Amino acid sequence: MATPIAEGTVPWPVELADRYVAVGYWEGRPLGDLLAEVAARTPDAVALVDAESDTSFTYADLLARADATASRLGDLGLVPGDRIVVQLPNGWEIVVLTLACLRSGIVPVMALPAHRRHELSYLAEHAEAAAIAVPDVLRDFDHRAMAAELVAEVDALRHVLVVGDAAGHVDLRALSEPGPTRDGPAPGSRDVAVFLLSGGTTGLPKLIARTHDDYAYNARASAAMCGVDAGCVYLVSLPAGHNFPLACPGILGTLLSGGRVVTLPSPEPERAFATIAAQGVTHTAVVPAVAGRWLEHAAEHGSAQLTSLQVLQVGGARLADELARKVRPVMGAQLQQVFGMAEGLLNYTRLDDSDDVVCATQGRPLCADDEVRLVDELDQDVAEGEPGSLLTRGPYTPRGYYRAAEQNARAFTSDGWYRSGDICRRTPGGNLIVEGRDKDMINRGGEKISAEEVENLVYQLPAVSQVAAVAMPDPVMGEKVCVYVVPRPGATVTLDAIRESMHAAGVAKFKLPERLEVVAELATTKVGKIDKKALRADVASRIGEQP
Repeated sequence: MATPIAEGTVPWPVELADRYVAVGYWEGRPLGDLLAEVAARTPDAVALVDAESDTSFTYADLLARADATASRLGDLGLVPGDRIVVQLPNGWEIVVLTLACLRSGIVPVMALPAHRRHELSYLAEHAEAAAIAVPDVLRDFDHRAMAAELVAEVDALRHVLVVGDAAGHVDLRALSEPGPTRDGPAPGSRDVAVFLLSGGTTGLPKLIARTHDDYAYNARASAAMCGVDAGCVYLVSLPAGHNFPLACPGILGTLLSGGRVVTLPSPEPERAFATIAAQGVTHTAVVPAVAGRWLEHAAEHGSAQLTSLQVLQVGGARLADELARKVRPVMGAQLQQVFGMAEGLLNYTRLDDSDDVVCATQGRPLCADDEVRLVDELDQDVAEGEPGSLLTRGPYTPRGYYRAAEQNARAFTSDGWYRSGDICRRTPGGNLIVEGRDKDMINRGGEKISAEEVENLVYQLPAVSQVAAVAMPDPVMGEKVCVYVVPRPGATVTLDAIRESMHAAGVAKFKLPERLEVVAELATTKVGKIDKKALRADVASRIGEQP
């Protein structure tokens, strides 16, 4: 029997929860019911288009498939509160399964297609997941076989749901064929709707419990902020398990507004531009590395395919000002910078902001009740205009991670402020400018990588005496992983050996180091700690010296 979710979550204080209800942020209704209302109003409108398989569903079709899936999950023995690790590529199946979970009270744990056994075994164990949903084979990797291995390893895990050749497992597409209707009560609005993954610094990701109340507000308020309505066509080309394309406003915000969601498995420019043209896409979201590739493609081939595109959201990492200023003249769309976190707080530049605000800041908070402080190392507020570490609270920022008391003690203050780890400045107009990170984090194209996790994996090589993983600058991805290694006497360490060892451990490919520096000793601070700041400066200078 899995641990009840409520035992592992940290609730908002009662007086604040009451305020969020009174003001209207929290509507007291589950996301599945809100989506069903939209389907009842516009049953024949197209809700979802899978551009890869050329499949489309109306709102009535989508709801019928979600409810049929929910019913058949119940036939498998899954009940409200059970967890499913969802590791699916962008396509209609991940949308239907997610909505089935929201309708039934089963909780999806949003993994990523790039994750491997190392990450997924931890997620399944920590969430006490009853099922895992995977593609059969994706980019030559057998996810189905990996999932079967996990079922043998993780006590609670009972079912493998497969998109494609199920090979004796549960065929997820067959589960979603229209048929039985959902039976049973809807989840409560304060129940957990979805588990998102943190980009934490302390090893493997932590689980962020987002409730129906707070996540519905997250999606609906974001949709209003971004001009998403029933006429919107939203392209999802970033991995749908990320908070950004899922609910900022993403899939959920678009569907709650009566718009159309279009899925595409990759943001590769040629296919993405063709899909934008074919589907009349009006809104989409990318990370800075993708924005750079799109700008290059548009500059080389023209922007004729982008005439329908109204808003290009860019988030996940800091977008260089010089790239930001190219978006409108090169692509013809309004840039909207988004600085947020799966833990809650979202900042947006407004669609009517000046070019200087849009191109040189990362926006301001979504909600009037988002509390933001910028503090020094003693948690004292910094002077206006000075950089400080960002603390936040608000109606869609949870008060703690799931079953993570030790991490919560570090990441949250005693009075509920979340320490984001971002160093920001605030302009006189209230917009934030992201200066960097105060945590030991590497941001590779929007994917957050824990330096500590990489170090722990490298230490498993017998030849390694000491290791430090740091971010090195990269013109395309923003940052990549560099490891500094002190070998044991007489031993040899190579980058290939490190990568092969991590690959054999089942680690996601994006976490593998892409540069190795072998040194006699690691730089240290005056108190004897490894000086990551000095190492980051060192690798930056080494890269700069190369032709």
